[in-house]
Amino acid sequence: MNAKKLVISGTVHGVGYRAWMVHKATELGLSGWVRNRPDGAVEALIAGDVASVEEMSRLCRRGPRMAEVSSISEDLAEPPEQPGFYQVG
Repeated sequence: MNAKKLVISGTVHGVGYRAWMVHKATELGLSGWVRNRPDGAVEALIAGDVASVEEMSRLCRRGPRMAEVSSISEDLAEPPEQPGFYQVG
């Protein structure tokens, strides 16, 4: 299983980014979570097969319709202990 932690910056609060990400990650069969950060970014842990993780990473660069993503940092991570993809906080 491949896993990455993403930090997505830009206009990503108040535009449905987290709900969009839960929907897309679930479609791709990924596990993990997504949450808002106090600095205005969105942070996510995505885990699954390599192709699905890479596709989710690619999709996050655009985000939902109202989002304006300015940057994404990616780091390798440990997969989550529980299955499914959900919002935190």
